[in-house]
This record gives sequence, C-alpha cells and structure tokens, in this order.
Amino acid sequence: MGKPNAQMVSVGKPHGDGGRYAGGAWYGKVGEATPPTDATTALTDKFHDLGYLSEDGVTNTIDRDSEDINAFGGDRVLSVTTSRAESFQFGMLETTPETLAVTYGPDNVETKTVGGKDQITVKHNSAEPPELVYVFEFAMTGNRVKRIVVPVGKTGDVDDVTYADGEAITYTPTINAFPDMNGNTAYEYIAYVTGGETAADEAANEPAALSDAEVPTLAKAATKAATKRKTTTKTTAAKTA
Repeated sequence: MGKPNAQMVSVGKPHGDGGRYAGGAWYGKVGEATPPTDATTALTDKFHDLGYLSEDGVTNTIDRDSEDINAFGGDRVLSVTTSRAESFQFGMLETTPETLAVTYGPDNVETKTVGGKDQITVKHNSAEPPELVYVFEFAMTGNRVKRIVVPVGKTGDVDDVTYADGEAITYTPTINAFPDMNGNTAYEYIAYVTGGETAADEAANEPAALSDAEVPTLAKAATKAATKRKTTTKTTAAKTA
C-alpha cells in the first residue's frame, strides 16, 4: 500500500516550472485531426488553438444514473447503470475564428481579408454543430503534465454571452463527449516532463564518455605505482654514485 505523498497533490494550471507553457484547449475536425495517444507528443497543425481561457479553467462533468434492484425484504442486491454522460465546459476569452467556430459551428463562421486585415462574419442559426476532436492540457505540480483527449465532442449548451463595460466577452460552450469506436468518451494521459531542456541540452550537460584506455582500474593503478617506485629507485642510485 502506497504512503501519502504531497508531491502527488496538484492543481491544474496553464504554466509549469520554468515558464513552461502547458495549458489550454484545442480542437480539430474528426477524420482530419488524429487524436494524440500520450501526454507529450506535439499536436499537428490540424488542431486549432482556442487561446486564453477564463479563470474558471475547464470543468469535466460525468453524470451517471443508476437503478437499484431490491430483494424481498428490502435489501439492495444490485445497482444497474441506466445512463452515463460526460461533458467539458470552459470559457474562451478571445474573439477569433476558432473560438467562434466552437461556439456557433465552423460552417457558420466566414473569414476574409480586407485591406490586410481579417473580417469575420458569424451566422446564428439552428444548424446541427459538427463532431470535433478536443484536447485539453494542464501543467501539474511535480513537473508533470496532464492531457485529456475527447475523440468525439459536440457543442451542446452555450452560456449567455454578456456585452458589458468592464467585463470580458466570454464564449462558454459545453462540449458533450460521445463514445468512440472503443466505447470511450475521453482519455487522460499524465507524464513527467523536463523543465524545458531539449534532448540536445541534456546531452551537452552529460560528462564525456571515457575510452577503454582512459577508464581507471585497480590494475592500472598498481602498474602506475610500481613504475613510479622503479623510477624513484633509479634516481636515488644515480645521485649516490
């Protein structure tokens, strides 16, 4: 049985030790963006960054309903799951084609460049949102990172968007996670990571390897000592003569 370990207590945050960036949310189209299968492999350019998230971070909700079966006499003898639903909710602070696509649907967002600057048009309608791949990533204490992958996610409820002085415009969708071909609605990957050093940096810090001729051994030390004694004896004899 493991002992309590304070190093395993963590918070989810967007930045790790040494300024290492780790937090955030990304999405890609199902069939185009391949869901990652570990915590550290870099995402491909098929994923779109959703930028700054609100201070509430990401909320992962799992609703599971069950039905109890009771025996004659009142004892509960079985509990059967009747439904299970998983979702992720987060607030996006930036107004970009990517955040608007998640909120209103990619097909409802049109971007064109006029005079060297992007102009965005967003259509509000009842069109069914598409299924997308979502990736959430968090820096943890102990120089660890957690990545949550939703292979099939779909925008469900969207909180009110408030336009007010002194308040950031925030888009807050709830992403409903659906089972993939393996019956899983999400995957979590946790791994230890370096504090920003590359493999080349780590190699440069390693001491140089010694050749066979340079490796010290007891036999070599004994031979060296014997040679030194012979040299000293010859020198003393020469001075005496």
